[in-house]
Amino acid sequence: MEIRAQFPEKLAFLFEPHRYKVARGGRGSGKSWSFARALLIQGQLAPLRIGCFREVQKTIKDSVHAVLKDQVALLGLRDHYEVLANEIRGRNGTQILFGGLSDHTVESIKSFEGMDRAWVEEGQTVSNKSWTILIPTIRKAGSEIWISYNPDLDTDETHQRFTVRSPHDCVNVFMNYNDNPWFNDILEQERLACLRDYPQDYPNIWEGKCRPAEAGAIYYNEMEDAAERIINLPHDPKLKVHVVVDLGWNDAMSIIMVQKNASEIRIIDYIEDTHKKLSEYSQMLRLRPYSWGRMLLPHDDYSEDVKADSAYKILTGLGWDIPPREAIVEMNVENGIKAARMLFPRVYFDKNNTVRLVECLKRYRRVVSIKTDEAGEPMHDQYSHGADAFRYLAVGIEQLSNEDWGSTLTYPSLGVY
Repeated sequence: MEIRAQFPEKLAFLFEPHRYKVARGGRGSGKSWSFARALLIQGQLAPLRIGCFREVQKTIKDSVHAVLKDQVALLGLRDHYEVLANEIRGRNGTQILFGGLSDHTVESIKSFEGMDRAWVEEGQTVSNKSWTILIPTIRKAGSEIWISYNPDLDTDETHQRFTVRSPHDCVNVFMNYNDNPWFNDILEQERLACLRDYPQDYPNIWEGKCRPAEAGAIYYNEMEDAAERIINLPHDPKLKVHVVVDLGWNDAMSIIMVQKNASEIRIIDYIEDTHKKLSEYSQMLRLRPYSWGRMLLPHDDYSEDVKADSAYKILTGLGWDIPPREAIVEMNVENGIKAARMLFPRVYFDKNNTVRLVECLKRYRRVVSIKTDEAGEPMHDQYSHGADAFRYLAVGIEQLSNEDWGSTLTYPSLGVY
């Protein structure tokens, strides 16, 4: 059976053998339709097992099932494909299945072993955990992983994994509405309306550019301005490296490493982890080849109780130079955010070692009331800990210097704390 189908020129590679096939860009580029068409054509020519995935799929309506169903009709393939409620079957044995990646574990994903193709749609939302589970599962000889996505943040896992650090045998194309020769008048009117009414969102929605920060982020404007200061930032051995800490156990422990050169604040490194003792974090720091300066702690980490020593006592015992409690400026969260905003124009970020911190600052948001739709206090979530550490840096910046403060940094044997 001869099938006549048109594709944007940039997507000709879909019919070439490659391990990874990636198309990213803005609305109206034809990515999803073209992926669906190419998979249906390949599944008509040979029996294939195809998995279609998103990060979250609560019902089949969340999947690309409807897109594939429409393309079956448009391509004239109704005699070949049987469209069922939760899967699509070809008369030659081709099988198209659907699933949400976040629902799967290493064990449950095994039901998708033997896949010839895996199409991941809305790839910008897929987590590191999901990729770590999916990629080793799609291991059949000649198998391929197809990814389509509209970029959101440049720190998103999919963007970092397949665009910033492209793997072997990966074809990755960037395409927008002007690459789609069948872009219609209705979409053109939507595009122009977005350009007129939402100019701040237009570059992301229609031009496929990464947002400077999540919509509604507390530091949206600051991160937009900081984009040109996220650079290769090598450690300067002539300057002290200071440590700013937001302590956590179940919550994330966030550690910023920063150098101060005149008015410049250079964040060169970052650690975020959970369920480790302070002695373990101290050892992680000591393994880095830095000349250490001071360590800043939040004011409430100086307190002791009958059950445990304070973080201040433990870390000074491990040889860290920490300002005394009376030298710490207490500032409420809102004033701390103001201090952070004032600091931002002076801050440079190492683009390799601070990816997670940058993501936290881009995603730091406020709680929005369901009833009033008004923004309230900052949200406490997986991104707030890095943002809190940055706020402590802004509040305590005057405590950091390249001068020795009289403390001799010793390296005691690590105790158990």
